[in-house]
Amino acid sequence: MTTSSTSKSRARKQLESIYGGSLSLGALIASIRKGEGWSLAEMAKRLKVTRAHVAAIERGKPVAPQTAAKYAKVLGYSQEQFVRLSLQDAVHRARLPYKVEVSLPAE
Repeated sequence: MTTSSTSKSRARKQLESIYGGSLSLGALIASIRKGEGWSLAEMAKRLKVTRAHVAAIERGKPVAPQTAAKYAKVLGYSQEQFVRLSLQDAVHRARLPYKVEVSLPAE
């Protein structure tokens, strides 16, 4: 694991401790944006979406797993983590008591 991914992992763990272990994709994106010192407009430009769309995601608007993976790649974060949070958000919205785990298939 590189220093960058190690610090991102620590940041994720800290965020999960703040959010009670149920970090949402919107909260993660908001934390990344704020941590980088980016405005909504700057984040929107990076993700190639509107400022209003970023604000909606940060407020909990659902994000499809494939879109979450794309955002992770653009921002330089783990695609598995973004996809997992996207799916976990859907599970929480459905009020199901499950925890989602995501991994790449073995080759």
